[in-house]
Amino acid sequence: MNLFKGLCYVIGVAQLALGAVYLFMPQAFIAWQGLSVIGPDIGYPFSMLAGRFIVYGVGMFVIARDPVKNRFWLFGMIAIQAFDLAGGLYYTLSGIVALENSAFPMFNATWIIAGLYLLRNATAQPKAV
Repeated sequence: MNLFKGLCYVIGVAQLALGAVYLFMPQAFIAWQGLSVIGPDIGYPFSMLAGRFIVYGVGMFVIARDPVKNRFWLFGMIAIQAFDLAGGLYYTLSGIVALENSAFPMFNATWIIAGLYLLRNATAQPKAV
């Protein structure tokens, strides 16, 4: 297994785990992160978010098999992580979220963006001319 595929699998597992906690225990997960307590009704939009985490988690396994064919979805994950990082920076710099609560997710977004972007062509086969 090459580095790119390994990275895709790690990201996929992380996305599946996030999907599971947002689906089955959103209040406990939010509390564990040190964020404000949420009402039980917020579990509903978090369940919708969970679906997206789970689908993209599975998608990362598909991307790992053929990154060239699935280039759109690969860049989709990079874009998602860019939004995550931008949101983290905005909420942290505006003082709404403390750095100790946002540092780890922003670090994750950064290494995922860098890793996928830098390794995206690692499995590409040269085309015959």
